[in-house]
Amino acid sequence: MPRITLITGGMKSGKSAQALKIADNYRSKLFIATAEPFDEELRIRIERHRKERDSTYTTVEEPLHIGSVLKEAKRGFRADAVVIDCLTLWLGNIFHRERERLDALMEDFLTALKGCPCHTIVVTTELGMGVVPVSEKTRRFVDVSGRINRTVAELSDEVIFMISGIPLFVKGHNREGT
Repeated sequence: MPRITLITGGMKSGKSAQALKIADNYRSKLFIATAEPFDEELRIRIERHRKERDSTYTTVEEPLHIGSVLKEAKRGFRADAVVIDCLTLWLGNIFHRERERLDALMEDFLTALKGCPCHTIVVTTELGMGVVPVSEKTRRFVDVSGRINRTVAELSDEVIFMISGIPLFVKGHNREGT
């Protein structure tokens, strides 16, 4: 049955691990990876995340057009679950490379998310719990991140906030983490 789960929290809080734990309950999985290896630390992080996924995952690396990947998955790939990791990196890619298309890419993603025929697990980072950023560019990024997170949370059947590796169920009532 189509369902959306949003997993949010701070950096290194266990969001990706929780997404994989949920997806492991499904036979066939699509993993949409949004990170690009801009530096050595991120390259190592990406490689570590790749090793965490087993052969039941088909991975698509797409830094910008995740809405298109979701639409294509609906037409061609028969997944029981889709993991998108992560919205925050995706927004960073858009800000860096296609800022003028921000609204169109967000709308395309949200439309595809609403129409996804399987369980979609979306990972994002909660940025709005710290200090107000000094620069206008960073404030805009945090604002847009908060806006997309709120919108996806509204669409979601379940919202999980990760704190130090522990899932806190904010929306939905499944307490087993599956």
